[in-house]
Amino acid sequence: MSGTEEQNVQFEIKTHLSRTDAGPISLVVNACASKDLHENVVGVCFVAHDLTAQKTVMDKFTRIEGDYKAIIQNPNPLIPPIFGTDESGWCTEWNPAMSKLTGLKREEVVEKMLLGEVFGTQKKSCCRLKNQEAFVNLGIVLNNAVVTSQEAEKVPFGFFTSGGKYVECLLCVSKKLDREGAVTGVFCFLQLASYELQQALHVQRLAERTALKRLKALAYIKREIRNPLSGIMFARKMMEGTELGPEQRRILQTSGLCEKQLSRILDDSDLESIIEGCLDLEMKEFTLNEVLTASTSQVMMNSNGKNVCVTNETKEEVMSETLYGDSIRLQQVLADIMLMAVNFTPSGGQLTVTASLRKDQLGRSVHLAYLEIRITHTGAGLPEFLLHQMFGSEEDVSEEGLSLMVSRKLVKLMNGDVQYLREAGKSSFIITAELAAASK
Repeated sequence: MSGTEEQNVQFEIKTHLSRTDAGPISLVVNACASKDLHENVVGVCFVAHDLTAQKTVMDKFTRIEGDYKAIIQNPNPLIPPIFGTDESGWCTEWNPAMSKLTGLKREEVVEKMLLGEVFGTQKKSCCRLKNQEAFVNLGIVLNNAVVTSQEAEKVPFGFFTSGGKYVECLLCVSKKLDREGAVTGVFCFLQLASYELQQALHVQRLAERTALKRLKALAYIKREIRNPLSGIMFARKMMEGTELGPEQRRILQTSGLCEKQLSRILDDSDLESIIEGCLDLEMKEFTLNEVLTASTSQVMMNSNGKNVCVTNETKEEVMSETLYGDSIRLQQVLADIMLMAVNFTPSGGQLTVTASLRKDQLGRSVHLAYLEIRITHTGAGLPEFLLHQMFGSEEDVSEEGLSLMVSRKLVKLMNGDVQYLREAGKSSFIITAELAAASK
């Protein structure tokens, strides 16, 4: 009213009725005097700008910034190790918990490049990483947070402290924002493993090392088996060029089929693919006589040692039927199951093999053949836990259980199955499979 104008005056006004819960309104006001023709002040004009939304954001940012500083500078042992960088990768934060963990004071690492100077693979790095892969992974996590705003949670991370101790932890990365919401850097939080977790990780590493040793041993055994196998195959081929009688040629043929089976098994580098049903089967012509003869030959040493009589009661027309399918895999299945039956047959017992064939015509020259093979053996039969393992209902699988499970998986690939039937004084494996057969 005295004629003096005021600018940028900030004040708040209360809200009423339906706006009461929204809180006060923040205004910036410019005041100017209204004058008449004689330049006398007759009133005041107010021009206000609503800054409520902007002030809310600023207050929130100030509170967050204050919370960050309070957390980072707090020496409380409950505060986790925290470090941070700006958008260019320079280390800007290193809290007391991080100093205690690494043995490095804040002034020793702040204003150094986080990647390379603070964490790196060189000896001069403050905290040395185990290998180049760890260095690259850390760079990717930090870059994602700054460039793509993709925050990371519980990323495995490990480094050597200044004292040479290796620390394993989980890394969480959170982006740091300015008042306009732009990314200005990142905060990194380390979650250290508890004693129980450290023990679990130690056991896991031991298990991984043991598994690696077994894989190396298996690779060595498979490689060394191939050399004598090549010698056996060469000797067989040399014998095929000599004058042999019918019985000798039959024995030589059986030996050749066993060689092929062994070679296929040595080529199986991934057991999981068999268990998951991702194995390719061959389609070749064969007779059931060839497969059963080769399978039976593989259990004769064990059966003779136990005085178990092995007989084949399959009709001749079934044995001589021309079939199409993966004969070597079928041979592998029958040999494994026969051996299992012999092992659980008492000394002086009996093992009988019978096969039946049913055909459905698909066309003029092709039939779908439904093969069923029963391997019956005397005695109490297989224990229940092995049968559970065969059907995959147990996680811990023995060698015998694994053999049965793989056999069943192979038969499943042939659109068949393996069942086990208990009867009075005897038990039977029932193997079914779908094959192709040519019309005679």
